[in-house]
Amino acid sequence: MFVPLILVAIGDGVLYVLKKLRLPKFPKWKRKRFVRIYPRPLPPSDKTRWFLIGVLFCFIFLFIPYSSWWWLRTLPNPTLLTKRDISVATKIFDRNGVLLYEIYSDQNRTPMSLSDIPLSIQNATIAIEDKDFYLHNGISLRGILRAIKEIVLNKNIQGGSTITQQLIKSALLTPEVTVSRKIKEMLLAFWAERLYTKEQILEMYLNQVPYGGTSWGIEAAAQMYLGKSVSDVNLAEAALLAGLPAAPTTYSPYSAGFESAMHRQREVLRRMVEDGYVSDEEAGIALATQIHILPPHNGIRAPHFVMYIKEMLEARYGSRLVQRGGLRVKTTLDSGLQEMAEIVVQTHIDSLSGLAVGNGAALITNPKNGEILAMVGSRDYFDMEKQGNVNVTTSLQQPGSAIKVVNYAAALESGFSAATLITDSPVSYTTPGSPTYAPVNYDGRFHGTIPLRYALGNSYNVPAVKTLAKIGVSKMIEKGRMMGIDSWQDENRYGLALTLGGGEVTMLDMAEVFGTLANLGNRVDLQPILEITDYTGRVLERNHSQKTLSAVKTDVAWILTNILSDNQARTSAFGTNSLLQIPGKTVAVKTGTSNDKRDNWTIGYTPSSVVTVWVGNNDNSPMHPTLTSGVTGAAPIWHDIMINLLKDKSDEPFPMPETIVSIPCYYGRAEYFIRGTEPSSGHCTPIPTPSLRPSPYPSP
Repeated sequence: MFVPLILVAIGDGVLYVLKKLRLPKFPKWKRKRFVRIYPRPLPPSDKTRWFLIGVLFCFIFLFIPYSSWWWLRTLPNPTLLTKRDISVATKIFDRNGVLLYEIYSDQNRTPMSLSDIPLSIQNATIAIEDKDFYLHNGISLRGILRAIKEIVLNKNIQGGSTITQQLIKSALLTPEVTVSRKIKEMLLAFWAERLYTKEQILEMYLNQVPYGGTSWGIEAAAQMYLGKSVSDVNLAEAALLAGLPAAPTTYSPYSAGFESAMHRQREVLRRMVEDGYVSDEEAGIALATQIHILPPHNGIRAPHFVMYIKEMLEARYGSRLVQRGGLRVKTTLDSGLQEMAEIVVQTHIDSLSGLAVGNGAALITNPKNGEILAMVGSRDYFDMEKQGNVNVTTSLQQPGSAIKVVNYAAALESGFSAATLITDSPVSYTTPGSPTYAPVNYDGRFHGTIPLRYALGNSYNVPAVKTLAKIGVSKMIEKGRMMGIDSWQDENRYGLALTLGGGEVTMLDMAEVFGTLANLGNRVDLQPILEITDYTGRVLERNHSQKTLSAVKTDVAWILTNILSDNQARTSAFGTNSLLQIPGKTVAVKTGTSNDKRDNWTIGYTPSSVVTVWVGNNDNSPMHPTLTSGVTGAAPIWHDIMINLLKDKSDEPFPMPETIVSIPCYYGRAEYFIRGTEPSSGHCTPIPTPSLRPSPYPSP
């Protein structure tokens, strides 16, 4: 109802203006309650005419201003170019600065200051994208006309947008091709030129625009295509990179035959010569320079370790910061050791396919500081059909006899010694509500009365169970937790079979357990990260020193280590020249195989290195019965890794504590005791009952 009245009122205003202009007179109006009435009716044609005039003026003075105001309200503020939350990739490096992986949500970006970007890149970009960059105010009429000329005359599609416009389009607007978006782009470009210097705009452009694939910004592009920082590129490479933003897919170095990329590079160099940035001679040298383009790759090294780090970072900092916050993570990993371990694991697992072995894993750690030097979580991370992406080093597995070191550590601290005699004979245990438990040895035989040294060295099961029955399961659980096992939570789940591997653990747990022995009883938690900063260099976290916990008495740890490095003590089970021996090196080692041959372990160490190896199947299916005690399955992998690890190093014996003494003992050998626990007679008493078979242990 009000619209006609408004239109009539506007028409009245028009009449008033015409009257003031002394134009032909029109009938007078009379005002009554805001509505003017003709003294006599106007002809219908006059009513229509003045109604249309009212509509026209309403459109010009009301609708257009209001619509323009509303449209301008939708424009993003150019100040967001510096204030908005820019997504920056998180980068994970090894200990020597080798890039392992980049984490980003959808855009891989590494911001660089303009001072760190070579002039060749800056000049090449300006020459090919916006030669009048330093002359215009955000919009270049010459550029628009030049683009039209190229399209019409040379059939060469070019955009007339300035660098400022391209920055606005990439950072603040959508890529839609519409007149409305183009107008917004031009207005915002003009506005941005009032807020920022040319240098600031060029820096934001080089860090913002897409260069192909997931690479956003010149630094990410240089890393992806050339494998180097943009600060290290030459003129030929600079011309190649500068030509990409106009059409990243078309000009991609990964396009068929590399033809489009090289054609674009020549065009960039031609424009640089034309604008006086380089000479003809310099351009000719650049054209003759061979460019080495990295092949497309999945962009990940040490994948299981990287995903382990990523999960850890997200737990500490949240997934948003990890994906968008530009963290720089320096890890403990050694890429050289990692690659060596990956090759060894894959080679041996492939050779074991006839023994129903489908997977393997390896972990190399430094017991002195807990640093993880290599983590191979499976034979092949990318073999999804066999669940290769599952990280076995963090998965729960039965450790078999490898866990006996925890049992014997608790026993040695409870009054046992390496010379304590244990009868390896049939035994059974009955617990109300549970079936009778009668442990057997892996070889199906019993070996009579033997010293603890040989019971552990040959990994006999019955003596280990009898030892645990004497000291109590709770003591072993407590000692295991102190040595680094985080998986043993509910004590009620475990019985005497715990010493034979009845409690599941991870490879990380076992690396800490054996690392505690290698570190003479001091436990150091595993540490995969050295330092975390943001992309500006601000330190968020630094982990160069680790706290230690005295988990095992020093002399007990040394005695256990001495037993595990005693090749003669394991001769009965493994022979004199097994793969558990590293020629010329002092290495302690223990094997383990779970029930039904589902898990197969070998773990060995020096004072500076712990190598933990597992083989088995991800579906938990049993392996071939010949895989006993880790000698056939895990031991060859462990042996080759340890050989490579120690080949350029001198022997590193374990230092004997001052509290250790030795006296003559069984089989014509000296035995080691903690001072005060040695026999008062100065020698070991004879074995009271004969063994069930002659001793296989040779004299030293």
